[in-house]
Amino acid sequence: MWIFDSSYRGSVHLWARDLGITSVCAAHPESFFLHLKDPHAHGEMIEALECRYRTEEARFKTIYGPLSGYWICAGRSVAEKIEKQTRYGAELYNVDVRRDQQYLAERDLFPCGEKDESRFSPDFDCPLRLLELKLSGNPTRRREIRGIEICGRRAQRLEGCEKTIISDLMELIRVRDPDVILFPDADIWTGLLVEKAGRYAIEQTISRSGFYRSMAAKSYWSYGRTYHKDGALIPDGRVLIDTSASFAYREGGLQGILLASRLSGLPPNLAARFTPGTLISSYEVYEALRRGLAVPWRKRDAECVRGFGELKEADRGGMMFQPEPGLYEQVGQLDFTSLYPSIIVKYNLSPETLAHPEKAGFLSGVISPLLSLRIETKRRKKIDENYAGLDSILKWMLVTCFGYTGYRNAKFGQIQVHEKITAASRELLLQTKEIAEGMGLEMLHGIVDCLWVKGGDARRFKEAVEKETGILTELDEYDWIAFLPMTDGSGAYNRYFGRLGTGKVKVRGVMARRQDTPDYVRRMQNELFEVLGEARSYNELHRIEDRALAVRKKYLDDLENENVSIKDLAIRRRVGALRHSRRCAEASALQAYARQGIALSPGMQMSYVVKDAAHWDVEPEEAAFGSDAGCFDAGYYGKLLEKAWSEVAFVFS
Repeated sequence: MWIFDSSYRGSVHLWARDLGITSVCAAHPESFFLHLKDPHAHGEMIEALECRYRTEEARFKTIYGPLSGYWICAGRSVAEKIEKQTRYGAELYNVDVRRDQQYLAERDLFPCGEKDESRFSPDFDCPLRLLELKLSGNPTRRREIRGIEICGRRAQRLEGCEKTIISDLMELIRVRDPDVILFPDADIWTGLLVEKAGRYAIEQTISRSGFYRSMAAKSYWSYGRTYHKDGALIPDGRVLIDTSASFAYREGGLQGILLASRLSGLPPNLAARFTPGTLISSYEVYEALRRGLAVPWRKRDAECVRGFGELKEADRGGMMFQPEPGLYEQVGQLDFTSLYPSIIVKYNLSPETLAHPEKAGFLSGVISPLLSLRIETKRRKKIDENYAGLDSILKWMLVTCFGYTGYRNAKFGQIQVHEKITAASRELLLQTKEIAEGMGLEMLHGIVDCLWVKGGDARRFKEAVEKETGILTELDEYDWIAFLPMTDGSGAYNRYFGRLGTGKVKVRGVMARRQDTPDYVRRMQNELFEVLGEARSYNELHRIEDRALAVRKKYLDDLENENVSIKDLAIRRRVGALRHSRRCAEASALQAYARQGIALSPGMQMSYVVKDAAHWDVEPEEAAFGSDAGCFDAGYYGKLLEKAWSEVAFVFS
């Protein structure tokens, strides 16, 4: 049974594809485990629970060992009352797990695969039928559906009045009966399509059962940035993917989403909408349930009480060696492959192994097959690009598995584990530095999981590091590399570019990599990097300086002569805050959007063109695109071009 959708509505609902589409409904009542340090102190509560709900004495396993308590056949609301009744002294498990995920895990089933195959195989079939479409217009501005383009071999366009377009779409879905529907802004358009289908009395066919699960819109903070997730209507029995909003789809495509679903036990509809952090957390929960381990509801082991001196010594983070700004030739960059996950596995790090390192750790045990799969997909993608999406999904899941060890609400995280990982990484970087210096290499720069060396045989250095540390590495060899300075003249940790031996120019931290850089400026800098890529040495770089200057002049002249598309000058940024204490481009953009009747929330994307930087007069991209030519501040964009040029021109100084 190849399951591709699941949900829980009092019972587990599964949708599978075998010879045809199968819908299964299975009884699976909500339940949870309760452990009390002193059950006798809560005798009346236990009696009341036994009268109202099915309650049994039970012994259950946790990552720390077995516990005695009760199995209670009830839901979250009862668990919340128990918490209050015991003044939060009760330990509760399996309260907030997803019941469909639990149902699959306890039966060793998983989505998007057969029971007898490995979830950790990079090769798996996708027997699903696809439909790809695109709706005309911007759903956040124009609420009218004006046309729908059906993509693929049987391409067609649905046109006419709105009622006809929606009716034709619903009929098309009914006839083709796809298992997966892909289209940009799906999470915004779907609600509108369902609403208008109801208004026009058209039978909607997006959901196979007519039922939709709803996800609320929300803004959230992650890794120093504000993000926004649109609300969504998720259809029953069909996979609906918003190709423009889904991070998992952008990184891994459909195969990447299916792999994330196989690993996490979540249906593809959720795997497509969740962050890598939620995916790795769900993967750990699925593995716990599959292994018969109870999942804690409220964490009680996030961090123990420690003295200030101990905290200062322990919480030091990753190590970095600051580079000297400049241009260097014949440089090797050595990157550890998934360093932090490798440390978790190598040193058997898990909350329960801190006190008992001789035990096999849960966290290291579940990360190990994921790490092995990542190593395999990374190897295969060098030969076959079809594995690049799978590798990207695994990379992001493994990147966030380290952060979740220090997240206070992570089910299987603990801050001391987080600290031990960073401590091990510091030792490994120092060990690698000593290996380099012992081989006569000069270390130019080091940052947490990679370092740059010159002056010797980089390949022999790579072999020595892997032999000494037991961790796989990747080696990039540069003909030349430039480490850029910060404003105070010292070397920047994460701003550099260089020509690899393959002829490709690798860039990090410069304007071409920034999301808020206008396309026009990005295009100029990328063109400059193409020119630099033809130079194999310091001397050749200086011989092509005139060609680089010609590129810069062309872009400045076109800007001055207004020979540039307004769309290429749009600055795209996420809304950080809705209120600003001073006048700035973001504040003016928010006001401009509000004048057009568009309400923005923190984390949403906005796009605007600067008309007058002196007064921060800006206009939303769509409004500016419809304006007359010349409605932009050429001086402001000229400064951005000069800033992009100065980054590249560092190699000529």
